Amino acid sequence: MTHPRSTLSLAALALTFSAGMAVSHGDVTPQPVNTEGLPELTDGWEFENPFRDPDGDHWERALRVGDSGYGQNCARCHGLEAVSGGLAPDLRFLMAEEMDDEWYMERIRRGSGDRMPAYEELMNQEAMWAIRTYIETRPDPDGIAEFMPRLREIRDGLRDKQTEIAEGNATADDFADEIAALHVELAEIAEQVPTLSGAPKADSIARRAAVILERGGDRFLRDADETLTIGLSVSR
Repeated sequence: MTHPRSTLSLAALALTFSAGMAVSHGDVTPQPVNTEGLPELTDGWEFENPFRDPDGDHWERALRVGDSGYGQNCARCHGLEAVSGGLAPDLRFLMAEEMDDEWYMERIRRGSGDRMPAYEELMNQEAMWAIRTYIETRPDPDGIAEFMPRLREIRDGLRDKQTEIAEGNATADDFADEIAALHVELAEIAEQVPTLSGAPKADSIARRAAVILERGGDRFLRDADETLTIGLSVSR
């Protein structure tokens, strides 16, 4: 599914926001980003996001690093989950291609000349590209809307299972087959959710919940429940 907004060009983006950029950014103190687990980029500045391939070895780690880095440094002005409130550019519309990568890197390295700080002295290249990966994988809200009723049902089912376990009527092992089936279903939903940037894979709540169910652990049902709950709340 391709949403008409996903074809917004870099030039159109710049034109849309140029008039308001002088007052768009709040005061932000740049924060360092922990890039442990990402490969060191030692051959100079990359021209295109090296973590863009969702089948690559470092895409998942780049997402997590980028999520943290964006929250610490960008969300105050550009919005939670990169959903802008209208004063700063909505970065989700930057296309996942070299030209818009260049625009992004110039901004984050040098600052914008207004109230956006330059990050080059504090943040390494790996962190910048990780944040770019996080931004470009934001899902198209229209593209996931049709799945929201089913995601709500899945969330409610996970809560029922937690209640059964808490009351001593069942264990997680009793639900193993159902959980495996839910993991498959969530992964299938995730594959159908587009991005606004044209990036090949969206980091949707369906994908996140699927990853949690596959991972398992002591509180995986609760974590998947919380992930879906937060996403469903934001979508309203």
